[in-house]
Amino acid sequence: MTVIICGAGAAGLIAAGTAAERADKVILIEKNEHVGRKVRITGKGRCNITNACDIEDMISMFPTNGKFLYSALYTFTNDDIVALLEEYGVKTKVERGNRVFPVSDDARDVVAALRKYALKPNVRLMRASVKELITENGEIQGVVTTKGAVRGDKVILCTGGASYPVTGSDGYGYKLAKSVGHTIIDPTPSLVPITIKEEWCRDVMGLSLRNVSVTAYSSGGKKIHDMFGEMLFTHFGVSGPIILSLSAHIKKYIKSGCTLKIDLKPALSDEQLDARLIRDLHKNNKKHLINSLDELLPKSIIPVIIDISGVDAHKSACEITKAERRALVEAIKGVKLTVTGFRPIEEAIITSGGVKTSEINSSTMESKLVRNLYFAGEIIDIDAYTGGFNLQAAWSTGYLAGLLQ
Repeated sequence: MTVIICGAGAAGLIAAGTAAERADKVILIEKNEHVGRKVRITGKGRCNITNACDIEDMISMFPTNGKFLYSALYTFTNDDIVALLEEYGVKTKVERGNRVFPVSDDARDVVAALRKYALKPNVRLMRASVKELITENGEIQGVVTTKGAVRGDKVILCTGGASYPVTGSDGYGYKLAKSVGHTIIDPTPSLVPITIKEEWCRDVMGLSLRNVSVTAYSSGGKKIHDMFGEMLFTHFGVSGPIILSLSAHIKKYIKSGCTLKIDLKPALSDEQLDARLIRDLHKNNKKHLINSLDELLPKSIIPVIIDISGVDAHKSACEITKAERRALVEAIKGVKLTVTGFRPIEEAIITSGGVKTSEINSSTMESKLVRNLYFAGEIIDIDAYTGGFNLQAAWSTGYLAGLLQ
């Protein structure tokens, strides 16, 4: 039996190594010069391999079609990927939020291990692009590549989504799936930076905030979700870990409108923050207000907070009234931002959308429309929040497809 795997990313590498133990020959087709190119840049080059939470909790981290992954996640678990990588020399560690990383903090070590797992003696790595699927009587027969036709008994599409096209995930897999009758849920960006209306974001561009709380609200004032952690201001709006996670929660509210509220001091109550302001203003009683808050807030955002509060920036610290302190507290704990949209899908970490899950057998990853055609990874309409969940979906679906059931 000959198995053809299209795409040598996270899902494709796992699928290849797994299929090689069951097939006579595996042909792994990759158009990039190096395998695992997108894996190399995940987690800022550190590779957030998976999450150490329970599988049931993991399923709840997929806002799109999480239940579809039930069989895959239980067949090849987070413990299984950790064990596989350690077998190939990659030791792991668990960090905040149960995020699992290689001890080396180097994604290249993960890719090297996966490459060894995938490229068994009966696996051939072919540098080419897949242009067409070959089918006869509702059954896959092979693929047409830039180097000619390749015949096989089974084909696994692991071509990724439409985010980070420079890594090879340019959406071409959707066209292949659609050409044989599959429905493609329109790809949209998920885990993506958010564009903001307020122009002052540009003034603080590059400012990174740690230990802040950001809450998203619908246009009607309904709380959507909140996150605690790190964020970043950019020339277009906001980014950073908690912003990327929030983007997955607010995507269905984008058209109707939504806002973000930043609490710069979530660990302090209004009363505690007011007491802190009293101390700082007393300590700097001879200075203007704008020069009195350096120990409380990052310097670049102080003018913004004062402007939001409506207090005179050049009023002496000793003259600030109780009402003005209250306005400052409200500003610090409630910086409001108006969401205008998302950055382009090319900048998204993950694509939401892809091959419709109801057209795939969730127990095998085989197409319900074309016999012996399988799907794995981001090409499927699944996506999760940040924390290693999306990579685990790739490992699990890749393994399940590689079983060739």
